[in-house]
Amino acid sequence: MINGKYKILIVDDEEDIVEIIRYNLQQAGYETESAFNGEEALKKARFFHPDLIVLDIMMPVKNGMEMLSSLRKEDEFKNTMVLFLTALGAESAEINGFNAGADDYVVKPVKPKVLLSRVKALLRRINKDEEKLVSIGDLIIDRERFIIHYKGQDVILAKKEFELLALLASKPGRVFPRNEILNEVWGTDIIVGDRTIDVHIRKIRQKTGDIIVTVKGVGYRLDL
Repeated sequence: MINGKYKILIVDDEEDIVEIIRYNLQQAGYETESAFNGEEALKKARFFHPDLIVLDIMMPVKNGMEMLSSLRKEDEFKNTMVLFLTALGAESAEINGFNAGADDYVVKPVKPKVLLSRVKALLRRINKDEEKLVSIGDLIIDRERFIIHYKGQDVILAKKEFELLALLASKPGRVFPRNEILNEVWGTDIIVGDRTIDVHIRKIRQKTGDIIVTVKGVGYRLDL
């Protein structure tokens, strides 16, 4: 964000869609840049430094999933908000999108006002005041650098895995209901299934051991 104006990169191989989105975002006061395939988008992101990327999936050269995977490997973009805007409406495609590290998933066609509301919801999350460093026993969560240390070892987590673990670590021992986890990690504007949480919990356990306890019928708590 420069001079109080959020920067949004629009990535889609359909030029008319890019122009419509760009016009509406600029009218709402955002600074925008555009790209028409995933490879071009990576290059644009590196010099434009967007706060949020509106990203299509089905594109030539490098598709949206591939672009996001490459993006998340670069430290600078681990916390960049990404909204998939795609014609792929199947539940499996949506789950794959979130598992790949997207922050929201919107199916085309979408009304400009609805897209703007989703963009605003994601950008509000950037401004949440959070403690930068959380230390609980052998677990250290560095929010600023997006790094987990556990028992002296670095643990690499995907974006949503990190956010889920950080939420549980904010109040160790407290049981977080599933609905609260969904709202805090994925947001109230996004509808995802319960199994999405289960997948992420399972991946965290694979990397850290059984530090997350399941409270059957309620939710999860961090137990160190």
